[in-house]
Amino acid sequence: MNAPLLSIQDLTVQFTGSRTASALNSVNIELNKGEVLCLLGESGSGKSVTLRTLLRLHPEKRTRINGRITMDGDDVLALRGRALEHYRGGKVSMIFQEPGLAFDPVYTIGRQITEAVQAHEKMSSEAARARALQMLEHVQIPQAKSRLDAFPHELSGGMRQRAMIALALSCQPQLLLADEPTTALDATVQIQVLLLLRQLQRETGMSMIFVTHDIAAAVEVADRIAVMYAGRIVEEGPVRDIVRAPQHPYTRGLLAATVGPEDRGAPLAAIPGSPPDLAHLPAGCAFAPRCALADERCRMHIPPPATATAGGSVSCWRITAGQMTAGQMEDVQ
Repeated sequence: MNAPLLSIQDLTVQFTGSRTASALNSVNIELNKGEVLCLLGESGSGKSVTLRTLLRLHPEKRTRINGRITMDGDDVLALRGRALEHYRGGKVSMIFQEPGLAFDPVYTIGRQITEAVQAHEKMSSEAARARALQMLEHVQIPQAKSRLDAFPHELSGGMRQRAMIALALSCQPQLLLADEPTTALDATVQIQVLLLLRQLQRETGMSMIFVTHDIAAAVEVADRIAVMYAGRIVEEGPVRDIVRAPQHPYTRGLLAATVGPEDRGAPLAAIPGSPPDLAHLPAGCAFAPRCALADERCRMHIPPPATATAGGSVSCWRITAGQMTAGQMEDVQ
């Protein structure tokens, strides 16, 4: 069996300062070549922190990272200097939430893509500019040649997002990280960008991790879904299994809160309560204070992952207890 392109093992991330916040807690992810994984969850669940950790973007002085990240054989947490620079953009690239902030406002779109290409590949300015034009055409920007000399503020939100995708793909990365790339766009443009991302992913064969809180977006783009809550993955599996037969109470709550045309006039099925304070996480399952099915065991012990579907897992005592022997149950109790 081929080794996964990306392997994350027991990843823990803490932010320090006046208090310590545990943003990620024992996260495990494996991503194969050509696969698309969606990280799904509420704001503050750890989705964006996971992506930024993969690129080592957190300030080192205020961040503690434990665990292991392996990308195409490289120990990501051990990379330094030139090796880290080549990894960022060369092997792994990212589409940020707000393209207006991701681009430098004083340089043209073409210059910024050209500089990115030359930073990772030995290429003349003319060849790099030709690559930039090719990428703008690849993401279906109309009049791409004239857009090369446009400044970011001269493009619409949808065009800036496409330009951001062109920049992220300009060095032909093996893994693309997309951090809610449609958040700032209207509904029509959102669909266009999602379809474009999926098309480009299939054409290039790259892998992708897509962050969203939108179930419809996850279904449109992903092969698998990992549901995050309070810095942990509480359920993971193929898209069809997660959407049609969710196992974890939190996943069920997220899906129930999705609103469709048929729900017009009906009260919103919101999840009660609020996400926990990451500086003061509960002893057991972090979702227990909001879960109608929680009991004393849920409040005292963190449930280990258990097989839920073909190729999937869920961390919930309702599932796990039925798959553990009496001796294993005594160990966690």
